[in-house]
Amino acid sequence: MDAHEIVDEVAARLSEREGVWISTFTRAELHERADAIDPALPLAGMPFAVKDNIDVAGLPTTAGCPDFAYRPQRHATVVQRLVDAGAIVVGKTNLDQFATGLTGARSPYGSPESVFGGGLISGGSSSGSAVAVASGVVPFALGTDTAGSGRVPAALNGITGVKPTRGLLSTRGVVPACRSLDCVSIFAPDPGTAERVMRVARGLDSGDPWSRDGRGPLIGEPRIAVPESLDFFGDAGQEKSFASWRSHPTVGIGPLLEAGDLLYRGPWVAERLAVLGEFLEKSPGSVLPVTRQVLENGYGYSAVDAFRARHRLQELKAAADRMWDDIDVLVLPTIGTTYTYAEIAEDPIGRNLNLGRYTQFANLLDMAAVTVPNGFTEDGRPASITLFGPAFSDDTLIRLARSLPLDDGMTIAVAGLHLSGEPRNGELVARGATLLGATRTAPCYRLYHLPSGAPGLVRSPDGASIEVELWRLPAAQVGGFLAGIGAPLGLGRVALDDGTEVTGFLCEGYAVAGAPDITAGGGWRNYRMRGEKR
Repeated sequence: MDAHEIVDEVAARLSEREGVWISTFTRAELHERADAIDPALPLAGMPFAVKDNIDVAGLPTTAGCPDFAYRPQRHATVVQRLVDAGAIVVGKTNLDQFATGLTGARSPYGSPESVFGGGLISGGSSSGSAVAVASGVVPFALGTDTAGSGRVPAALNGITGVKPTRGLLSTRGVVPACRSLDCVSIFAPDPGTAERVMRVARGLDSGDPWSRDGRGPLIGEPRIAVPESLDFFGDAGQEKSFASWRSHPTVGIGPLLEAGDLLYRGPWVAERLAVLGEFLEKSPGSVLPVTRQVLENGYGYSAVDAFRARHRLQELKAAADRMWDDIDVLVLPTIGTTYTYAEIAEDPIGRNLNLGRYTQFANLLDMAAVTVPNGFTEDGRPASITLFGPAFSDDTLIRLARSLPLDDGMTIAVAGLHLSGEPRNGELVARGATLLGATRTAPCYRLYHLPSGAPGLVRSPDGASIEVELWRLPAAQVGGFLAGIGAPLGLGRVALDDGTEVTGFLCEGYAVAGAPDITAGGGWRNYRMRGEKR
């Protein structure tokens, strides 16, 4: 596929999902860029998305706040390096306003749902960039990461997220959150693609006072450890998913967690006011209430508080650095649990802090981190791990991520157009799915012929046993496949006639009102065959 064909495919998919993009180039502009690409360049023709707190010449930078918007005259350094390597900027993606949040729920431009559906948050603040990659629209995207914004969305969308060592990717042309901690991050479907992008994007920038470069030793067989204890916030599914890592030696992570608490429960929140304070004072109504609440907390800290916290952080960093004398890589769950948007709305501050429990210490303690999928919970939610190492261990972490024997995918029950021989079965086959076999549901479902032409499976107390097929889909392909399944269908747990449960497609009850009930045939195929005979 040449660059122009890629452009057409991407342009056709930009409106597939709500809340992902804030602004995009036109199809004609993208083709113009494709015309100018040298096919010998390392990223020739690769489309990518850019979080909308990173400057792209020709598009406004909003940072998730329309009244803050400005039009940059030049690309951010990291964007320019990617463009110079042949990549094509498609557009700017949604984010939690001013990159303040880990949920994806704090934007006036909408809240994109995780590609796994079910009302699951996309994670933030780099919400749009993660969903754009996980849904297969672009092969990589840029985000930012101060407290976990390049890792939490990766976890919730089943993709790779690289948070480089601070300064390894230039932050010139990035709207600061906490300037001393901010990183540009990379989202990709897999560590190999992320490494390819990282190779081009990294490097010193003389115009960025925070820029630095370096490479730690490449460790072929790193010493791996996991925490002595973890809090999964009552989520037994996530705890079980991490259990396979428990065979590794353990270390205490108390200093890491205490350092992380300083970010939002200490004076570092005041650093956000160094950039945004004037705008907040002049235009308080332009800032979302939850974002304003977080930012205004910064006014409660004095210079003395800041120095005391800085001194304590130095003590905690010394303790964390001693850990690297005995291990090379620390493995943690990226998040202890997942949330739906409804659950976040119940406690937007507290649950945001829960999401950052195992992410927000990394930049304060000058660590590199790589997030990768770790399979799925039994109820079909994504699980994830993050590999941590000291500053400039990026190459070791990415190489380790590429070598991990991670969970091989998700078993999905299909009951209609994705059955073997049906019109949409090719979507499974093209993504490398394998047929495990045919079976039947427990006798507690009804099947309806929806106005769209597809069947809808609904749980019902007076249901019947319905024919389904079980397909095993590779983990890296799950997000992209599910992104093509729209409402009223969504993921849920499907009970089978042998007493087990698997993840499958269920239909929202509202959508079957007035739709023909086709349960009597026992399945979609029988219904269709009866129709053909008539």
